[in-house]
Amino acid sequence: MLLSVLGRSLLSARLSGAFSITSAAMADALANIPVVEIDSEGTFKYILLTVKVKDGDVHKDIVRGTKSAEYHNHIFEKVNPAMEALGMECKCLGGGKIEHNSQEKKLRVFGESTAFGKADHSVSAEKLKSAFSDYEITWSDDKK
Repeated sequence: MLLSVLGRSLLSARLSGAFSITSAAMADALANIPVVEIDSEGTFKYILLTVKVKDGDVHKDIVRGTKSAEYHNHIFEKVNPAMEALGMECKCLGGGKIEHNSQEKKLRVFGESTAFGKADHSVSAEKLKSAFSDYEITWSDDKK
């Protein structure tokens, strides 16, 4: 009987060690997700999302935007399965539009999403600054 109790605690120790390794790997996977992925030119819809490790507390906000999305939910429908495949879960915090002028190195964040509501454009602008540090980035609550 002592052996089975001892066996259980060894198994528990092994499992908790495996979980902490897995947690570290998941935190690394989260850290490797790009903060910004947007089209290189034009005016297009974007969404602000929070991504977190499933069943964990570690999270970060990311920006995704593309001209190919007719609606904001099309962006979410593409991003969500990709994040789930990495063991993450994501939630859309809102949306809007981005006007990207790569010639003049300018980004303008504005508008809102009918489906998800208005993103906090100040947060989105800060995320964009991390990826486009040499750009002039502005935001407003204007609809157009």
